[in-house]
Amino acid sequence: MANKMKLLAVLLASTATGVAHAQQEQTKPEASQEAAGGNEIVVTAQKIEQRAIDVPITISALTEARMNELGVSDLDELSAYVPGLNIQEQSANNPGIVIRGITSDSGSAQQAARVTLYYNGIDISRSRGAYQAVYDLDRVEVIKGPQATLFGTASAVGAISMISARPRAGFSGELYGGIGNYDQKQLGGHLNLGSDVIAGRVAFEWKKRDGYVHNLSTTQGDLYAQNQLGVRAALRFTPSDALTVDLIGTYDRQRNSGTPFISKLYPTASGPGNPFGDANLSGSPVSKAALGADKLGLNRNVYDGNLTISYDFADGWNFTSVNGYRSFDSLEIFDADGSAAWYLEFAEGAYGSQISHESRFAYSDDHFRTSFGWNVFHENNRQEVPFSTEEGIYLQCAANVIKGLGCIAPNGTVTAAQATGLLTGGKATAIPYRSIFTNKGINDSYSMFGEVTWTPTPRLELTAGIRALIEQRKSGYYAVAPKSVLSGAALIPGQVTTNGTIWSQDSFQAFLPRFNILYRLSDGLNLYGTVSKGRRSPTVNQGAGTTSLIPEETVWNYEGGIKASKGIVSGSLGVYYQKYKNFQVSRVVTDANDPSGRPVGSSVTESAGSASNLGVEAELLVRPVSWFSMFGNIGYIDGGIDKTKANGVYAGNKFRLQPEVQAAAGFTVDAQLGDGIRFFATPSVTYRSKIYFEVPNKEAISQEGVVLVNAKAGVSFAERRYEIAAYVRNATNKRYLLDAGNTGGGFGNPTFIPAEPRFYGVQLTGRF
Repeated sequence: MANKMKLLAVLLASTATGVAHAQQEQTKPEASQEAAGGNEIVVTAQKIEQRAIDVPITISALTEARMNELGVSDLDELSAYVPGLNIQEQSANNPGIVIRGITSDSGSAQQAARVTLYYNGIDISRSRGAYQAVYDLDRVEVIKGPQATLFGTASAVGAISMISARPRAGFSGELYGGIGNYDQKQLGGHLNLGSDVIAGRVAFEWKKRDGYVHNLSTTQGDLYAQNQLGVRAALRFTPSDALTVDLIGTYDRQRNSGTPFISKLYPTASGPGNPFGDANLSGSPVSKAALGADKLGLNRNVYDGNLTISYDFADGWNFTSVNGYRSFDSLEIFDADGSAAWYLEFAEGAYGSQISHESRFAYSDDHFRTSFGWNVFHENNRQEVPFSTEEGIYLQCAANVIKGLGCIAPNGTVTAAQATGLLTGGKATAIPYRSIFTNKGINDSYSMFGEVTWTPTPRLELTAGIRALIEQRKSGYYAVAPKSVLSGAALIPGQVTTNGTIWSQDSFQAFLPRFNILYRLSDGLNLYGTVSKGRRSPTVNQGAGTTSLIPEETVWNYEGGIKASKGIVSGSLGVYYQKYKNFQVSRVVTDANDPSGRPVGSSVTESAGSASNLGVEAELLVRPVSWFSMFGNIGYIDGGIDKTKANGVYAGNKFRLQPEVQAAAGFTVDAQLGDGIRFFATPSVTYRSKIYFEVPNKEAISQEGVVLVNAKAGVSFAERRYEIAAYVRNATNKRYLLDAGNTGGGFGNPTFIPAEPRFYGVQLTGRF
């Protein structure tokens, strides 16, 4: 511990000269960059417009313009530039969102999220419905630490708030298109038309490319191909200065090819199993009937509607109502054994809907600010997991029932395909088998919240708030597991047929406070401190024959720091400590006699006991001249499950997907060349230290530190009306793992997913 404290001290000393940068544009598209030489951004993390340095919590914010400079086109790419944030996009159906080392990615309909993902003020945190394309955004705000009074109960460790661009008066638009390696194609843009009273905006983005993992299979194409489309329509009605009504509808869809779960255990015709070599994933020959679709891949649709009303009804008073509906349906077919064998072929169907309503009253004057209101949230979700295999292949690959036959030969031949014929004396050559299990969750929450900010002097600001919560959580489980012809039992250990859906339910209450202090040392230099409590909802774990209650996970968060925006420098430096009780972990079931009652290969939630987290985050932006800036940030985390006997097998483990150090640095040039021509470039380097993909930690299921080099550069003409740009991501073509373990790990055969290789291309943009 002493050495870690010394390292923390070194990090603090090395960043104390500068502090977290706020990005280059104001919240409103038409706002100018006048304050602090253009280094500030206005954010709404506290539900009012404030300069980022005046918000007494740790926040990182990036405008769409800044994301374009960096060449960021997805949330996982954005996370590399935000200290304390790590987003793992195994697929659009399975994003893992990590804030300060704490992961929220469970697909179970029974389990609550840890990280609130907000889209235009509405909670969209349910994992399988959370992915949202990042086109035509105004900004993305990453708020760290529990923020229950601001972003609801799912923000146990923080929140990501995505705000789309709003319609405005006038006629304007943008159209961009691009091509790149792996036959990448991109087309997108927006059209805005309106007056001061009513305005509309339509935006879209289509992205397509080939898979970057070559698949030897003759029945499936290359893996990790992308084909996705997003469309958004927005209408703004402002009949007076006091009233604003926003109506936004969004549709997102993915038609992506299969995820490359690659086994190191099973060879292919190209040689021994290699996560960075060729794959041979053939799926199930009866995939359509057994799993729901013909090929490996993802078919996902998301529908989102949002109605926001803001009314200034009296001097200093505002009423805001945010209402949302979101539904999603997705079916992902995947080959969990990572080989050519018809062995562990699964699908995951995720279907759900969410309805949200929040109303908030707010008052503000020179010395006093308050807000209070209520929230109602309802969700109805289910996760279906069909399974397909051939009985002889399954028994041979899982248990080696015929000695000497093996599963897959060194040349990639599936020798186990002979097993059924040998076991039946030639009476059958193949016996298809299928089963399914489903978990369901119907969850309702009702809460009231309020907070008060007092400014006794122009320098001092004190805030206290609380959210009172009532939850009703109902969990269901359903399974059909026929007996095998060859073995006489269900093939997946622990899987049994239920008599319809088994239900359990419970109710819970909680009070979640936060306290903030902001002290202005001078204009553009602020100190802040915060204490807040976060909570992850209890899990009603319903299995085939057992019901268990996983207690609520609670965390107390203590942090403080300094923010600055003065002259050519802006930034922040913060230190935090978090203490967890009943820290919840998700693990893959590997034993048929697991106390959860879940079958092997499925995911289960349980308490790992106590955990703690000590960290520092720093960001810095220096703009010595208007056309050149340098940026850098770093996050350090010393966190994990406490090393005490009571925490059992989890004691001393690092958090899943938690890097100890994460950093990014680069510079931006945007220089006038003359006659309306500008040159722009933003090269950058990102670093992430070693991470473990599972808890308990295993060295074989981990990834060493990764350095990535990215860049975007180009030329604009006619005062930025036309632009041509080139980009490269992972310029050195670094080979590293995106994930490891996965469903195959539950069957003693962990699989590995390679991360993105070098991507490059060119993009043309026209604006009017």
